[in-house]
Amino acid sequence: MLDYPSLATVGAVIREGSFERAASALGITPSAVSQRVRGLEERLGSILIIRGQPCVPTDLGRTLCAHLDRVQLLEADLVPLLGGGNEAAPLPLTLKLAVNADSLATWFLQAAAAFGRETGFSLELTLDDEAHTADRLRSGEVLAAVTADPEPVQGCKTIMLGALRYAACASPDFVARHFGKGVNAATLAKAPCMRFDRRDMLQARWAAAAHGVELAAPTHWIPSTQGFVDLALAGLAWGLQPLALAEEHLATGGLVELPPGLRTDVKLYWTVARLHAASLRHLTKAVWAAANRALVSENNT
Repeated sequence: MLDYPSLATVGAVIREGSFERAASALGITPSAVSQRVRGLEERLGSILIIRGQPCVPTDLGRTLCAHLDRVQLLEADLVPLLGGGNEAAPLPLTLKLAVNADSLATWFLQAAAAFGRETGFSLELTLDDEAHTADRLRSGEVLAAVTADPEPVQGCKTIMLGALRYAACASPDFVARHFGKGVNAATLAKAPCMRFDRRDMLQARWAAAAHGVELAAPTHWIPSTQGFVDLALAGLAWGLQPLALAEEHLATGGLVELPPGLRTDVKLYWTVARLHAASLRHLTKAVWAAANRALVSENNT
């Protein structure tokens, strides 16, 4: 049987990044933290934490901490049945999720708020590109993910949420400076564009679909959804904006949509561990409700 108090200490070190901060979070001494971790590693015959700045888990350490997360969620459902007596209330549990930045900046906010109000659980959100959030689930880092990857994940179920719609936008001044002769292969090759990171291919897909060109323009790397909007408004570059954030600026003239006005939809899915925990059911309900209000459905394209 696993020594769960010691495993919880391992989880605290990984979560906090150091033995000292884990000791502070747990209310024990750094020496006690070290003893628990070393004792568990000796019993298992394997290293669980790579010591460093910060401390990071080994593959086995990550797997065991993911197991602990699941056990704690299941145990949380038993607390009301067991009563509390005079025992101290357990620490609030944290549910780990992966979500893409554009969803977090738009519709996912409502889902997170509704879940927090209903359960009192804390959320730990990991941001990643929507094409790669499911990898966080496969590695055991998180229990659920908003993802553009429809491929099955072992031990999980996947629900279609809808599509996040994007529009290619720029400021009127930028359009006048860079697209005075129209939006075409020649002007797209020279007009600066924005990308979130090296994996962001939205601008390239739009250019290929709208104008049949392979985009190779000067690029600004902007790892922020709000930064995308603000810098487009400031006239730095053009880029694909979530329509939920851009439509107000399109209506007031702060942004203009690049011809031919072709919008791009990114399908999103909710992939969640098949764990019979009430917290995951509440979270799935909140995510589905928020997505249903904000995303484009297949029947409403």
